[in-house]
Order: sequence, then structure tokens, then C-alpha cells
Amino acid sequence: MPAPTPTPQPGSQVDVDSLVADYDEEKPSRNLSPRLELVVGLWCFLVSLFVLRQVFDPLDLGSQYYLILFLGMTLPLVFLTYRMRGRRDPAKAHADNPGVVDWLLAATAVIVGLYPVLPFPLTDVGLGGFGEFLDRQGSLLPLDVAAGTVLLLLVLEATRRTTGLVLPAVCAVFFAYAYFGGYLPIGWSISHIGLDLDQIINALYNEASGFFGVPLDVAATYIVLFTIYGAVLDRMGAGRFFVEFSFSLFRRSGSAPGRTVATSGFLLGTVSGSGTATAVTLGSFAWPILNRAGYPKEAAGGMLAASGIGAILSPPTMGAAAFIIAEYLGVSYVSVLVWAIVPTLLYYLGIFLAVEIDARRFGAHRVDLAIGNALQLLARSGYHFISLGVIVFFLAIDIPPFRAVVYATGVAALFGLLEAVLSRRPVVSGFDDHDVEQERMELGESLRDYARRVYDALSSGIRSALPVIAVCAAAGVITSVIAKTGLGQVLSAVLVDLASLLSFNEASLLVLSALFSAFAILLLGLAVPVTASFILSWVIIGPALISLGVDAPQVAMFIFYYAVLSEVSPPTALAAVASAAITGGKVIPTMMQACKYTLPAFLAPIAFVVTDNGAHLLARGDFIDIVWTFLVAGCAVGALAICTTGWILGPTNLLERALCLPAALLLLYLVPTSIALGFALLAIALVLHLIRRKATGATAGEQDHTSPDPTYA
Repeated sequence: MPAPTPTPQPGSQVDVDSLVADYDEEKPSRNLSPRLELVVGLWCFLVSLFVLRQVFDPLDLGSQYYLILFLGMTLPLVFLTYRMRGRRDPAKAHADNPGVVDWLLAATAVIVGLYPVLPFPLTDVGLGGFGEFLDRQGSLLPLDVAAGTVLLLLVLEATRRTTGLVLPAVCAVFFAYAYFGGYLPIGWSISHIGLDLDQIINALYNEASGFFGVPLDVAATYIVLFTIYGAVLDRMGAGRFFVEFSFSLFRRSGSAPGRTVATSGFLLGTVSGSGTATAVTLGSFAWPILNRAGYPKEAAGGMLAASGIGAILSPPTMGAAAFIIAEYLGVSYVSVLVWAIVPTLLYYLGIFLAVEIDARRFGAHRVDLAIGNALQLLARSGYHFISLGVIVFFLAIDIPPFRAVVYATGVAALFGLLEAVLSRRPVVSGFDDHDVEQERMELGESLRDYARRVYDALSSGIRSALPVIAVCAAAGVITSVIAKTGLGQVLSAVLVDLASLLSFNEASLLVLSALFSAFAILLLGLAVPVTASFILSWVIIGPALISLGVDAPQVAMFIFYYAVLSEVSPPTALAAVASAAITGGKVIPTMMQACKYTLPAFLAPIAFVVTDNGAHLLARGDFIDIVWTFLVAGCAVGALAICTTGWILGPTNLLERALCLPAALLLLYLVPTSIALGFALLAIALVLHLIRRKATGATAGEQDHTSPDPTYA
């Protein structure tokens, strides 16, 4: 767990960048000197232009050629912008520039990254250009093997610098398994014929399943374009508008602050793309308001964490793993977005129910803010929503997502230009100085400011994607080894065999397999980023569930949800830890509160896979089936809210809460018998609650400020 950060007082300044650096799943980057910052910024800007050019004028030599160039241009940036050790040396008061070793690694990364396309004459040891390199597939020359080996080491080091030691260690284990697997006893199910170094490097360096496989293809084709889009939105002031607009929608009740946190988290996630970053950015603005409304620190922190994570789970700009789902399953990104609609509705239903109940439990009250009403904000800055609509519209008419997001980026930049010409006021990306009226600039100064913001957005879009690029390149090591050795099928069989030992029929086998899989994904997600967690789980756990008869889309979404939810899963729960750093709450209780708000998201994915009706929760099937499963699952979410918050019309007792938990689980099983039993238990809990309240003379409108939640004891 990261070292504790000094607790900010409500209303005080919060260093958002510092908190994100401390608690995000990705390590903090360097603080470069101004001159080197200019060089790196220009480098990233040129890479962004190269990526944008590829969208409309693809390279003639194909995707692998593009990926080689892309990795060769971005991998060196990791060594210049990320430290060899994770944290900044406090002794360096200002610049934190790379040293000699970093420059040597960056130069080497350029050479070995671009080696396959270097147009030098062919010799007995290597080179010859891209065509000659591909012709040597399966029979690499010595220099090919040496360059590929060095690139492997550099990719692992880049991954270690950006995300920590765990993923590189996992890659090293898989590499060792590929090399030494032939020495394992032949009777062991995981033994194989063994691969020598040339064969392993050939698979990683010269085939489409290694460094230049699906994960890196997704990073270079989709993810960087969406990070550029998010950066452009932020530089045009969309992030601040989304938060202020959300707060303007709900201003007239005690539950308004909680509602607005959930709504603004959803909108702000389209800009940041990170659950932890969204929680921290939102918390810097929302915590003083939640505190004034009367929310305890831990409840506010849990709400912030849950709201930040919700953005990654929700259309239209889901997390990076959503693009990988589309590639692995060979479906459109629109299909993945449609599958996510009902789970998103259930997720936010759970959050809003918990928010409404908590507002009554804590006696939260209305908070007046110096923010214009919703119509005024829409009239002034509502154009920020248009680019989101552009993405949805173009996806709906079958325009590829990588083009749709570029068009949306262009629309956002165009409206930013109109703002610069007409308003001429500086755009504030953060949430400070709300009451300060910005002075109008001269037209030339305003246009220069706009050009600088566009340049910064294109540059920072690439720079913020560097950790994902490193992770995706490293993931190619794992997927390649699994493809070459068949390890995925073996591990899947082990998972099913383990579940078989405890099961007594096919239904229990599937339920136990799903539970074991969920636990394994959450455990894996504690150590590696979401994207890597999804890829690893898909190639290992995915085949196990598919072999039990579950359709691939349901398996993919099941894995996706649990990979994302690892950010709010104890004992690490980075989003919750970061939120606790903002509110000053206790870390473990904040984690528990985050789990309370996200519990529907933890349980609903189980319903995807344990029965055939679970497919309807992914909007697969007839409309009537989708509607009734949504309504039943919504009732289950309500039962879970009662169980976790301890409130119906007033405080519940232990029996009423105890009845609601099995009721929710039975409802989520989505078969007629379990649904009937679930509604019966829920009805009993409601009737008992009403009888008890009538007997004690309580009224539905009273507020009990005592919390039955032990985390506040």
C-alpha cells in the first residue's frame, strides 16, 4: 500500500497530479527540465501526427510494419519519462532528467525496435529490410535473435518502470516455462516439447502473436486515439464543465451532492480514462461539498471511488480492455458498447439507491454552490457533449471506432477554436478559482493559447498512453507462449477439475467455476493493471468457462468487469486508497464503503455466465427477455442496497438485512424457481420491516442519524 499522503482539509487545495501519481496503478513519470520537456513534447506530438495519419492513409506494408514503427518510436520515450526507481528523489528539487543509462536504453530501444525495418543490406548475420526480415520467419539469423532478445529485455524493463515488478515477473515465468518446459516430467499435464531461444524470439519478434500481436495493435490503433481525444476534451475545458453541469442538475435536496458525484464521475471518466484518476480529480472538487452536506469521510471516499470506476465500465468510452474484447471476439466495438448498457444501468442504479439511503442515514442537507443553473451551463458550454454524440452516431452508422474518435476529436477541437475566437477567455482545466472572472484576451493571443492547448493535448495523449503501450507489448510475451505451448487449455482444465471436486451437478459446476474465476481475476488484478489482467484472464480462464458451454461474449464481459473492479477490491483498492487520501478517512473503512457502492457490479457478472438467461443482461436476445431480466436484476440490486446500507424506510434489523442477501442472489440466478424464492424472501423482509415500524410508531419520513454500519463505529 502506498505511503500515506497528508490529509487535505475541506476547502483546501489538493494536488491532484501528486495524488494520481501516488495511487494510480501506473507509476509516476519524471518532472523533466523545461528544455527536455520541449524535446519530449515535440517527440510525442510527432508520434501523434503519425498515428492520426495512419487512420486515413495506412502504410502500404501493412499492420505489422506500422506496429514496428509505433513501438520503435514510443518505447524509447518510456526510458526518458519514467524513472528507473518508482518515486522521485526528494533531493532533486527541480528537474528530474534521465541519466546516462536511461539515454543508452532509449537509444538501444530505437535501434532494436526499428531493426526489422532498417533498410541496410542483408548479410550472413541479419538486416535486409522488412521484406527480408519476414521471409526469415522460422529461421532467424544471429543478429535477428540478438535484437529480439534485447527488445524483450527492454519491454520488460519499460513495463517495470511504468507499472511495477509483477507483470515483468509473470512474463519471465512464462518465458522460462517456454524454454524449460521440455525438461518437465512427461507425465505432467503442463509439460511440452520445449522451445529453444531462436524459436521463442521468432514467435515474439517475427510473428503476429508476440510483441506485435492483438494487444499492441489495440493500443496503437484505438487506445492512443482515445487518450488523445480525452486530452483534447480536457484542454478545451470539458472536464470542468462536466463536473459543474452535474452539480447543477441536483441542487435542491440532501441527496443532491451524492447524486452529482455519481453523474460527474461518469462524465469525467470520458476525459481521464482511469478510475483512480477520475476519483482523485472529482474528489478534489467534490469532497468539500460532501463534507458540508454531512457525509462521513469514509462514505464520501467510497462514493468517489465507486463513481470513478463506473466510468470505465460504462459506454461510450469504456476502458482499454473493451477494445481488446472487440478484437479477440471479432465483433464491432458497438457490440461491446451494447453489451455494457444493461450492466451500466444496474451499476448506477445500485449507486443511486445507496446514495439516496445514505443521505437519509447521515441526515445530509442541501449545499448551495456558486454555479449557474443547468440551462445556463448548457447554453454556455453544452457543445462539449457534441463530440460524445459524434462518437455514438458514427459508431451507429458502422464507421470504425478509430475513425469515429478522430472525427470526435476534430469536433471538440473545432468548438474549442470557436470558443477561442468568440470568448477569448483562458480555458481552466481544473477546478480552482471558480469565482474569478477571466479577462478577455486579444484575438491573436487567444489563438496562440488555443494552438498551444491543441499541441499539448496531442503530446500528452501519447505520453499518457506510454504505460498501456508497454503493458500491451509485454502481454504479447504471455499470449505468444500460451499459443505456442497450449498452456491455456491445460490451466483451464485444472480450473474446471478443481470445481468438479466440489460440485454435484452441471449447474453447481458452472457456479463454482464462475466463483473461482472471479476470485482469480480479482486476485490477479491486485498486482497488474486492468488491461494486462484482462488479457491474462482471457487466455487462461476464458477457455475454461467457454468449455462449460458459456458463450464467448458473456465470458469476455465477465472477465472485463472483474478486471476493472480490482481497482476497488481490498486489500489494495487503489481508487479507494486515493479517495481516502483526499477525504482523510480511514483506508480500510473507505475500501468497505467502496465495496458497498459497487457490490451490484461484483455480483451481476456472475449472472452473465451461470444461466442462459444471463445473456439477456448483455442485451442479447429478444427485447421482452432483456426487459424482464433487467427488471428482476434491478430488484436484486435493490435488495443488495438494503443489505449493505441497512435501510428501507428506516433502519433495518439484522433479520431483515439477512433475508435480503439470499433474496438478491436468488433473483440474480434468473431462473423461474429462484426468482420466485427471491421475491418471496424480499417480500418477507419488507413486510417484517413495515410491521416493526408500525409497532414502534416510526414514520417513513423520519431520519435516523445513527449508522448501523460497523465501519463508522
